[in-house]
This record gives sequence, structure tokens and C-alpha cells, in this order.
Amino acid sequence: MNTVELAPHRIAGLLAPAVDRTFRAGMLAGRDGGGAELSQRYGGITATGFLVDLRTRLAAPGGTVDGPGFAAITRYQDPVACRRTVDKQVAHGMIYRGPDGALSATERGAAFLAELYQVHAEVTEELWAGHDDRVARLVAMLGRLLSYALVLADEEGGRGGSAFAALAPPYEPDGTPSGVLLLNRLGTLRHHRADAHAAAWSAAGHTASSIAALPTGPERLAIELETDRRAAGPYAVLSAEERLTMLADLAALPG
Repeated sequence: MNTVELAPHRIAGLLAPAVDRTFRAGMLAGRDGGGAELSQRYGGITATGFLVDLRTRLAAPGGTVDGPGFAAITRYQDPVACRRTVDKQVAHGMIYRGPDGALSATERGAAFLAELYQVHAEVTEELWAGHDDRVARLVAMLGRLLSYALVLADEEGGRGGSAFAALAPPYEPDGTPSGVLLLNRLGTLRHHRADAHAAAWSAAGHTASSIAALPTGPERLAIELETDRRAAGPYAVLSAEERLTMLADLAALPG
């Protein structure tokens, strides 16, 4: 079979929208397929919002997200508003905030996350029914990508204050269904690219607010290309054929 060689930085750019589309489809299905109702039972979005965002770490026994990691995850949001939101979730008894600012799930919060994982299991099984082979291939490739990304981060000494490091590796208890593995591994990979994007716009002299306001044009294109370069490292672990297969499998999934 003839394949087109795609360098890691090129596949990083091509995969980003496909990863976003597939992840968002799974999360939307989760919200509409029982997640919103589940949230209401625990006090609504005011009580559960950040637990959903941080689920791949806080669902783990003893899992915490430290202050710098939380700041990286919420870098495009108002930090004062974020603190007030966490205050409310602490008041609802869903999140515990330590003296150093680290966040963890309370017993009630952990119960919510266990139910949320089950909701995601049910909706992804339905959403991606008939695509078992594709889901299995993607789960395996994403596992290798995330493992290698963590190795690279350790080698570069750049895990502090990283959204990716705050949430990777995702919590995957024994028996986690393939759909949940795919959803959460895609979400974790998105944070890896988000860190690369933040590094790119920061190097170009931007802030979170100024990059959000930057219009389409040569400067934004240059930042996106630099993002691709910084996000490319993990893709070296995949062969050229595997990179194309990953792109094709994501494109073929419903959502």
C-alpha cells in the first residue's frame, strides 16, 4: 500500500481538529445522555463543573490537581471567577482544597465521578457502536502517544505548571470500557496541544487575552505552525502508516 509521508509536525496540525471533533462529540453525548441529569442530582453545574473538567485525575483515589496545574488548565478564564467557582464547589462538599491550593474530590465528589464514568461508558458505546476496531486502534495509539509525551516532558523538565501533566495519565480503573478510554485519552491529548499552543503564543509575546483577540492572519498562522512544531514530539512514536490510520479512524467515527 502506498502511503503519504506525514512528518510529526504535519500530523499534529491535521489531527488537532479531528481530535477536538471526536472529543466534543463524546462529551456532548455524555451531557445529553444523562450527564446533565446526573449533575442536577449533585447540585447542578455550580457544584460539579470543575469535577467534570478534572475527572481524569480527581476520579483516581488520592488524585489531586495542584495550583499551577489548575492555573494552566484554566488559563483562558478569569482567575478570580475560577476561584469563586471552586469556593462554591467546596461549599457543596464536592471538592476539597488544601492549604497549598491543591484540589481533590471529596467522598461525594468521587461518587459523582464514578457515576459520570458510567454515563460516559453508556453513551460512547452507543455513539461509536459498530466501530469497535477503530476505537480499539485509537485507544492503543493514544496510549502510546500519551506515554511518550510524559517521557518527553520528564526529559525536558517541563511538567511543572502544565495542563497535560496535571491530568496525565488519565485514570483508567480495571474494566474501563474502550469508549471511555478513547474519550479521556483524547481529552488528555488536547491538553498536551493546549500547552504547546500556550508556549507558542507566549514566545510570540502574547497573553491569554491577547491571543484570544488575535484575528486570522499571518501572525496567527505563524503561532499555529509553531504550536504544531511544539506538539509534534509524541507523534514520533507512531509510524507514518499509523499516523494516517489515526487520522482516518478519527474521521470515520460518528459525532
